Amino acid sequence: MPERYICIHGHFYQPPRENPWIESIERQDSAYPYHDWNERITAECYEENAASRILDAQDQIVRIVNNYSRISFNVGPTLLSWLAEKSPRVYQAILDGDAESIRYFGRGSAMAQCYNHIIMPLASRRDKLTQVRWGIADFIYRFGRHPEGMWLPETAVDLETLDMMAEHGITFTILEPHQVSHCRKLGDLVWNDVRGGRIDPTRPYRVQLPSGRTIAVFFYDGPVSRAVAFERLLVNGSTFAARIAGTFSEYRPWPELANIATDGETYGHHHRHGDMALAYALQYIEERGLARLTNYAAYLAAYPPTDEVQLVEQTAWSCVHGVGRWSTDCGCNSGGNPGWRQTWRAPLRAALDWVRDTVAPRFEGLGRHLLHDPWAARDDYIQVVLERTPERIEAFLQRHARPSLDESQRIAVLKLMELQRHLMLMYTSCGWFFDDLAGIETVQVIMYAGRAIQLAHELFGEDYEPSFLSRLAQAQSNDPAEGDGRQIYERKVRPAIVDLRKVGAHYAMSSLFTGYEERAQVYSYIVEHEDYHLLPSGKARLAMGRMHIRSVITGEAARLSFGVLHMGDHNISGGVREYQGETAYHLMIEELSELFLRADLPGVIRMIDHTFGRDASSLKLLFGDEQRKILKIVLDSSLADAAASYRRIYEQYAPLMRFLASLGTPVPNEFQIAAEFALNTEFRQLLEADTLDLDRIHALRREASRAGVTLDNAGLGYSLSQTIELITDAFQAQPRDLALLQQLDDAVGLARGLPFEVDVWQTQNVYYQLLQSTYLDVRAEAAQGYSEARQWIIAFTSLGQRLGFQVRVVSM
Repeated sequence: MPERYICIHGHFYQPPRENPWIESIERQDSAYPYHDWNERITAECYEENAASRILDAQDQIVRIVNNYSRISFNVGPTLLSWLAEKSPRVYQAILDGDAESIRYFGRGSAMAQCYNHIIMPLASRRDKLTQVRWGIADFIYRFGRHPEGMWLPETAVDLETLDMMAEHGITFTILEPHQVSHCRKLGDLVWNDVRGGRIDPTRPYRVQLPSGRTIAVFFYDGPVSRAVAFERLLVNGSTFAARIAGTFSEYRPWPELANIATDGETYGHHHRHGDMALAYALQYIEERGLARLTNYAAYLAAYPPTDEVQLVEQTAWSCVHGVGRWSTDCGCNSGGNPGWRQTWRAPLRAALDWVRDTVAPRFEGLGRHLLHDPWAARDDYIQVVLERTPERIEAFLQRHARPSLDESQRIAVLKLMELQRHLMLMYTSCGWFFDDLAGIETVQVIMYAGRAIQLAHELFGEDYEPSFLSRLAQAQSNDPAEGDGRQIYERKVRPAIVDLRKVGAHYAMSSLFTGYEERAQVYSYIVEHEDYHLLPSGKARLAMGRMHIRSVITGEAARLSFGVLHMGDHNISGGVREYQGETAYHLMIEELSELFLRADLPGVIRMIDHTFGRDASSLKLLFGDEQRKILKIVLDSSLADAAASYRRIYEQYAPLMRFLASLGTPVPNEFQIAAEFALNTEFRQLLEADTLDLDRIHALRREASRAGVTLDNAGLGYSLSQTIELITDAFQAQPRDLALLQQLDDAVGLARGLPFEVDVWQTQNVYYQLLQSTYLDVRAEAAQGYSEARQWIIAFTSLGQRLGFQVRVVSM
């Protein structure tokens, strides 16, 4: 019987979520208790697959494995960029998984992806080319090798894109079975009709391309892939393994490849603990000899295509209407809002196409004046995006810029490149995938358009916004309160637009609450305060100074002077303006200082208004995260008063509340609100403390139970998990410290006894590492009679049992 193989592919991807003006993701409340959806999905999926648990029959951990090393996978470049900065351990585990797969399979498991997940058949030829080149360059930068395969976003396919991929050394991709129409043996004259998903997915196929090149295509098993994604196949790892192996047939004479492909988020985010089902299934397949695990590149190297196919172009895996989901009201949606229509898709795409096509000639015109070849420069700009260092920027300019550009021209070159980057980001597929124009994913692509329009205005001197908005107004939200595209832009995009003055205002106001160094990075800007004065008077404070601001992205810079007055509450009056010379600057400092020191606050406000005019600022101008941070500082005393009042109300009426609860009588809302606020506030403070007061925590839990108080389980669980992670980091740095070990054991014991889930994932990972290193050394010392070593072993064993490990109790 020929050899049998199994390959499981995960498409790991999140759309870029960064505010285009500050290049950072701002808080997304819908991801609570996490800061944003990238952070949440990383916790639920990406890090879980980096260290997945394999359990025994008693649900104890026996192994921790890196799933990325045993599956085929691709990770979106924009997601990898975020992981590299925000979750470097997970990022490194993904790279390690690919390196290990090379040792295991002989070929790397990681595949590249077209850069920012645009629907390639709907893209312009130039955008397709850049997407392929950027995707390959990003892959080489991160994985240290040229990719063999490339994932097409949504598997949306056309021959032009495949030809570009083949031209750039890509040997294969993955498609859905319904994306093929005919098949035949190489050399045969007659084509067989395999429409309707009737292609045999257990081997690769060759596609003949218009240029004469060829590329291999794998078609994943549709029924099994859908069962994994939608039919709860991940509830049991052995059932999952058996279902894949069940696709083999003794009637196929070739080495069969059973292969599936789903969103990688299936394994943990969409299906809780799906990563563990995956890990167990992989082990189950190998231990029982059901098949050999492989990846697409290794299988293709061993078994090249013997058949060829004709593809159905303009099709994708998530739209039964071709690629209508990203261009028309085709009927495909999330299904969560019955009755909603997606008539907004076509006018949205038309508005974006208008921006792209209108600025393209102007980009070429100015670009040819400053660059040898502006489109070649765009293709190579990924080298700057990957590392925005002065050295990389200089090397880029040396390769592409015409000689002897002055500083303003060098800035114009970078703005041209950023214009093109945002013109591509605005086509990210998620902008059309979901149900409504006002959804966060769609607003995000409109924000990229807004940034592109701003850059175009600065570069070419023309205001493209009115014409864009008139087109965008033709797109209508399903929610009457949201209105049309123009209204959504005015309400959700315009307030996010940033220029150097707004960055200066942000810095000036936040300097009242943040101790900035002389040189500080404020998101994607470098701010140097050249002169700074802070005058206090009671609760009021006045900050004045001069700063130099430079964009890390474009190099654009300005020197600004500022003055801001904080009156002790949420009211801040201030402003910034272009620096107007030493005489005007010192006059402003002297006059503001004199008025403030005389306690003439109305006079200070009048002078600020007179001095800065249209550039006057308030807390509303702060960037989202900093605004919340400062409001929390400003409101802390008020919140403390409110918390104390709630606590007094609760303590006064707690006996009555307990009595009512014992009778099953509803507690009045006024009492319930006070109790929930008071107890949740104290609970959170206790769980975030440097030292955990276990007695008080348990007492407070009992008190909440007796009073019938609903605890903020998600928030409290997150707080304790953060505290445990801090203790874990300290213990990992000093694993022989018995006091830290006992502190960690107590904290994990507390977590296990609380009525809400606490994430101890990182603690389990550290424990597993120490179990194979420090534990063995200390155990040897304990066997020699060292009492401290014996105490350490006892505490370490206790911690392991609480963490769910299969740790044998050693008698000493």
